Amino acid sequence: MKKLIFLLAAVAGVSFTNAQKVSEKEVPAVVKSALQKDYPNVKKVKWEKEKGNYEAGFEVKENDYSVLIDASGNIIETEVEINIDALPANIKSYITKNYPGKKIKEAAKITDNKGVVTYEAEVNDKDLIFDNSGKFLKEVKD
Repeated sequence: MKKLIFLLAAVAGVSFTNAQKVSEKEVPAVVKSALQKDYPNVKKVKWEKEKGNYEAGFEVKENDYSVLIDASGNIIETEVEINIDALPANIKSYITKNYPGKKIKEAAKITDNKGVVTYEAEVNDKDLIFDNSGKFLKEVKD
């Protein structure tokens, strides 16, 4: 019985290492300050900790935003939900050709701290990542 409990605890621990919800109290002031600097009117922020960084999830004008901030308060990337129709045509063509019969569930535009834009399309519980010109880069399991 002890082995079973230990095994379940270990599996649960591994499951939560990718992204863990954290309370606002656990988020360093410098991280919250960085978010407030760029998004001063944001309310109802949901925080997660991901690989040593903090992810702030919130809505602006009915669009979902996700901002990844390092522990020093530097914004690493910003992800904004976009309408599937706003994806470049060559991305939609790639998905139609390589994932026949599958639909795009969600789409997002990601901008990193250097201004580099990539696109994300969720298909079949996978995130497909494309560069700014619509060229396929990689597939990431959700």
